[in-house]
Amino acid sequence: MTRLPLLATVLGLGGLLPFLGCTVAILIFPSHAPAPRLVLALIDYGAVILSFLGAVHWGLALVASPPDLLAPAEGSVVRAQLRVDRVRLALGVLPALIGWAALLVPLVASPLLGLVLLALGFLGVLLVEARAARTGAIPPGYLPLRVLLTAVVLLCLLAVLIGRAV
Repeated sequence: MTRLPLLATVLGLGGLLPFLGCTVAILIFPSHAPAPRLVLALIDYGAVILSFLGAVHWGLALVASPPDLLAPAEGSVVRAQLRVDRVRLALGVLPALIGWAALLVPLVASPLLGLVLLALGFLGVLLVEARAARTGAIPPGYLPLRVLLTAVVLLCLLAVLIGRAV
């Protein structure tokens, strides 16, 4: 697959609407208005999406060819795939944990720190996916969409961080 289905692209782009909507609303409302709750809404949505990104890799690992269906001569290929799948499953949990931590940060510190944690999480996932793309571990059509979506998400988070910090 070199191209993603159109529906996947449309839904991915549609998933940016809460990021864009919260960002615009946060930046136009004064500090005493609903902006603090909107920052929390942005963190909440970011945590959900970050968890979803980890789930993508679980899905990819779970659809890999079962070892018993491959010929014995392909044993080294099977072992390599199993190793990739174990790493994929383990790393697939990290985005959810980062998102959960971002949800907890506003309970003990500034919500802006939660936004920083989300930004680092999104960037980290993208870096891992870029490496996976170089090794063929993700479908070739996936990375270009992820780069675009992550760039918009990071710009939104950065805009809120800058807008709220000044």
